[in-house]
Amino acid sequence: METIELIGREIELDEDGNLKNISDWNEEIAVELAKQEGIDELTDRHWAVINYMRKEYEEKGTAPSIRRLTKESGVPTKELYQLFPKGPAKKAARIAGLPKPKGCI
Repeated sequence: METIELIGREIELDEDGNLKNISDWNEEIAVELAKQEGIDELTDRHWAVINYMRKEYEEKGTAPSIRRLTKESGVPTKELYQLFPKGPAKKAARIAGLPKPKGCI
């Protein structure tokens, strides 16, 4: 397992590079993870996706796939790719402190 330092804390990552313990997540961590993904600022639209993903994970025990994300989050596919380029479900899940969604490579 890899460990990284974010906001002065040692954070363990899983084999996919996502947080090993979702309880390590907070909004400050999300901002730092976003920067690592090349997203300099999290806008209200980013937070809408992140909060939707966290809610879904809490209710269903799994991060939503890109298909579910586009159908149920209220954020169209094109916008998701603008917000989270090159793999929106995978990147959004990482920033949200969640495991990689099933079906993502």
